[in-house]
Amino acid sequence: MSGKRLMIGLLAFAAVFAAALVWFQFFAFYESVSEVGALTVAGRAVPVDGYEGIDASSSPLKRRGCFRADPAAFAGAAPAPEAEPLVAPFWFRCFDARALSLDLDAGRAAAFALATDAPEGFDTIVALYPDGRGYLWRQLNDRYRN
Repeated sequence: MSGKRLMIGLLAFAAVFAAALVWFQFFAFYESVSEVGALTVAGRAVPVDGYEGIDASSSPLKRRGCFRADPAAFAGAAPAPEAEPLVAPFWFRCFDARALSLDLDAGRAAAFALATDAPEGFDTIVALYPDGRGYLWRQLNDRYRN
């Protein structure tokens, strides 16, 4: 009888631990961001529509965003040749890092650096399609990449 209780206890502990691990990995710390009306591009404010994003104070790498903007407004923005979209949590459906990577490699989207080394060691990148769809994320820059 005591072995049965021990196994039930271990399985219950494992289930609670697994649930907590999933929660902290995919849900905890993220905050929804939706009140972004403009992005700073080459020193000027560019209006954006329908911004849907996530961010967290625990890591600069958790920032992701999806929006619509006028592609002509990004003229003069610094290109980001080493843009590598980071995978977003599965529940943030508007941001598909794999599709973005393929489209950037194929030239169907262009990447721009909105901010470099802000915060220190991180660059803010935007991928923009000709139809106005835009995607924002942060990635490590050369200082911390290796």
